[in-house]
Amino acid sequence: MERYPVVIIGAGPAGLTAGYELSKRGVNSVVLEKADKVGGISRTETYKGYRFDIGGHRFFTKVGEVQQVWKEILGDEFIKVPRLSRIYYRNKFYNYPLSLFNTLSNLGIVSSFVILLSYLKAKVRAKLNLTPEPETFEEWVTDRFGYRLYRTFFKTYTEKVWGIPCNKIRADWAAQRIQGMSLKRAVINALFGSQNAKSLIKEFDYPLLGPGMMWERCQEILESKGSPVHLHTTVTRVERDGNRIKSITAQQGDRTFQLTGDHFVSSMPVTALLHRLDPLPPEHVLKAARGLKYRDFLIVSLIVDRDHLFPDNWIYIHSPDFKVGRIQNFKNWSPAMVPDAGKTCLGMEYFCSEGDALWETEDAELIKLATQEAIDLDLGVQPGDVKDGTVIRQYKAYPVYDGEYRQHLQVIQEYLETFENLQTVGRNGMHRYNNQDHSMLTAILAAKNILGEQHDLWNVNVERSYHEEFTKNELEQPPTPPTGGAQLAATPTAS
Repeated sequence: MERYPVVIIGAGPAGLTAGYELSKRGVNSVVLEKADKVGGISRTETYKGYRFDIGGHRFFTKVGEVQQVWKEILGDEFIKVPRLSRIYYRNKFYNYPLSLFNTLSNLGIVSSFVILLSYLKAKVRAKLNLTPEPETFEEWVTDRFGYRLYRTFFKTYTEKVWGIPCNKIRADWAAQRIQGMSLKRAVINALFGSQNAKSLIKEFDYPLLGPGMMWERCQEILESKGSPVHLHTTVTRVERDGNRIKSITAQQGDRTFQLTGDHFVSSMPVTALLHRLDPLPPEHVLKAARGLKYRDFLIVSLIVDRDHLFPDNWIYIHSPDFKVGRIQNFKNWSPAMVPDAGKTCLGMEYFCSEGDALWETEDAELIKLATQEAIDLDLGVQPGDVKDGTVIRQYKAYPVYDGEYRQHLQVIQEYLETFENLQTVGRNGMHRYNNQDHSMLTAILAAKNILGEQHDLWNVNVERSYHEEFTKNELEQPPTPPTGGAQLAATPTAS
């Protein structure tokens, strides 16, 4: 049986950050990761020399401690990337953030006027207290922006992403992801520009070789300081004695081994963690765990025989006529992501659920589908341009905020808080739609707790100032998915 001061489950941004912060203070740890590489959903995949993200990950934060970690690990290996993205809706491209004249031109005067009237009606009803406290995503958006704007820019894309109706998604997800957005402010910014320079991010930091570069380097640092990171390692049992974790049993190939420690940090899906506890938690806790849901994700990476296709970093596809939800142009994130300057690599992102028709489709058929959709979207891809492609499936990419999730999570949180030496961190560890920086912040605070401080990890990203001024629902990310203008979509963020 091996012993380490701290045992960490999961080598994504949260797990590795916890190990990194502890190592800086002379505390060794061991990190256990099921996958074949570090980074979790923030990893960078490679196919025949082409590098691509699982979603896009801008490196921007208002959390100083997180910014410091990024700079310590990669230093000057970040590049500055101009930010450009658009929305595709009903055969037209909308500037993103909102450009007033572009939007008016695309929608037409009549539709724009109807949207404005609907918005004013919602504002009057709110002022007269004629609307009850919203409980669903649909009610939350409609109350703030009017039904017409909700139907035009929110409904179709959000339902594509989550696979459930907007009236089945909790309002608190909207409050977290679209906090502070104002149509009035968006129009003012579209006309006159942002009055707060920090709110309009026109460029962002990005690792030269993708976000996985950050976490691969972090792995190297940890191992050089005596904190090993074990890949291909599945946690099969978490032994507890009352409210203390005693040991972890892990499987690595044919080898089964046990680890003990003083403290334990977990970023694995909290539902899986609870089912690996031995003895198992009470039945009402297990029932709550079974009630939490996730949305899965797959990316079809296409190698296109064109040196340039379009200038965007990414494009949101709101049209229900297409199955693709978001398209990344990785060459526009960093030219180093594409080894052949004469070619382009597109990431065609599809939101799905494990076991559904899209998830189960053969890779060759998915590549064929993505190729045809890239052609039909008029992005510059012509028949015969796609020379190769690959498919990556990502389990449990986004925690779902359905109608029951809050009560289930409350039960789980109260149970986990009874443990003396266990902390859960990160997006999946807390079943919370955190972006990369807030996942890292939970890990930093967990490390501080191990060193004797007292921080409530569950308050991270609840009422904290975050990202750019208007929203929190863009690629970063993205699931997620922050902008300086109007964010007219509840997009997932990966970082």
